[in-house]
Amino acid sequence: MDSTTTAAEDAPPLPVDDVTHSSDKRVTKLNEYPAPSDIVSKLSQHIVGQDSAKRAVSLAMRNRIRRTFLPDILQKEVTPRNVLMIGPTGCGKTEVARRMADLADAPFLKVEATKFTEVGYHGRDVDSIVRDLVDVGIQQVKKMKTKEIKTEAEENVKERILDILTGPNRDKTSRESFRTLLEGGGLDEQEIEVDVPVSSDKNAGIFAMGGDQGANNPNVAAMNDFLTKVAGGGGGKKGPPTERKKMTVEEAKEVILDIEIERMLENIDLKKEAITSVEQSGIVFIDEIDKICSSRDFSSRSADASAEGVQRDLLPLVEGTTISTKFGNVNTDYILIIASGAFHSVKPSDMLPELQGRLPVRVELQGLTEEDLYKILTEPIANVLRQQVELIATEGVKLDFEDDAIREMARMAAQLNKTVENIGARRLYTVIERIMEEISYDAAEMEEGSVITVDKKLVQDRLSDVLVASDLSRYIL
Repeated sequence: MDSTTTAAEDAPPLPVDDVTHSSDKRVTKLNEYPAPSDIVSKLSQHIVGQDSAKRAVSLAMRNRIRRTFLPDILQKEVTPRNVLMIGPTGCGKTEVARRMADLADAPFLKVEATKFTEVGYHGRDVDSIVRDLVDVGIQQVKKMKTKEIKTEAEENVKERILDILTGPNRDKTSRESFRTLLEGGGLDEQEIEVDVPVSSDKNAGIFAMGGDQGANNPNVAAMNDFLTKVAGGGGGKKGPPTERKKMTVEEAKEVILDIEIERMLENIDLKKEAITSVEQSGIVFIDEIDKICSSRDFSSRSADASAEGVQRDLLPLVEGTTISTKFGNVNTDYILIIASGAFHSVKPSDMLPELQGRLPVRVELQGLTEEDLYKILTEPIANVLRQQVELIATEGVKLDFEDDAIREMARMAAQLNKTVENIGARRLYTVIERIMEEISYDAAEMEEGSVITVDKKLVQDRLSDVLVASDLSRYIL
């Protein structure tokens, strides 16, 4: 009998309820989320080409959503398929990851591998990646909760201001009259006295330390929390000290709203929700991972603290471990890791074999051609040319780019990438700034309704000296 068959027969069956329960409902709910093709379409609104990278990240996003609909017994087993993006500088690797995080509405952190050093050396340690990601998660959850409670908080603000204007014991008819005036803006210029918290800057950060060692150290955070409570009158029960300030009702609305939102947020466990969000949907983008690789073609390797040692430190993070932060322990098993690198002088196979195995999805991004650069200038919703047009329009001046001029910009950017250094789409910023420098300077003094036309000749004139310098650079040893 086949050993595989025997193993399958001996394996304990999944609970029937877990596998079949509400299957149709799960499919219905799953359909509420964007399909991979929808994600690719949304990414294409901002990124030209690189379809393989878009497909890879769209599948990674979809699989994370699918996982949430699995039975608990399977959820624990399904881990993210981490991605390695390989491509030259400026081809869109970072932009793909950043836009993906925006669509996923997930905690997202971009780090550069070269900023980290092996444990024991001076520099940032790899664990700070997760600590920084939790900070992002806290801010994201706080922003989301603030949006949810804002309407209720605004109603509470009205009541607080009415209490100040009328007193809590004023008869209902009089209070409602004041409410009508308040909601209509008739009392905005009325001055009132409001109790506002006293700034605790004097006490904050007494035990702060430089860099991540202080900001993310649980002991340092606990000491700062203790000092804040002491400044607030002991144990934090009485709240922070306040001072009475005189201001208009219009100003008081904003001040009291901030105070009310903070008060309501205290009743929400932001730390717990942020950690859950990070653990289940966090995304870490590690750029320039090729810079911590050493070529295996050499018989001896240099003892570089930013090379193999950092790769070894990354292994637990990528594979899954528990890291202590000032907000609590964070499990990294289900954090999606996207790594990228140009891999000019080294190859992906020069990475540690263990790290290679933890980045199973390989995506190669292509270098940008002249046609790609033209599309980047014209196709994305917020393309660079549209940005310039809208900026100049604020001066009452119309800016018009002829198609020949756009083609010439793309051609010259491609030529500069070939003759100077290939920095991909970033070269377009150099080209456009050269063209726009004088136009942007003069636009403020032009008559409203003026029209500026950028044609091919103007582009050539503004970039002629750059091209000459690039030609001469080829003959300098």
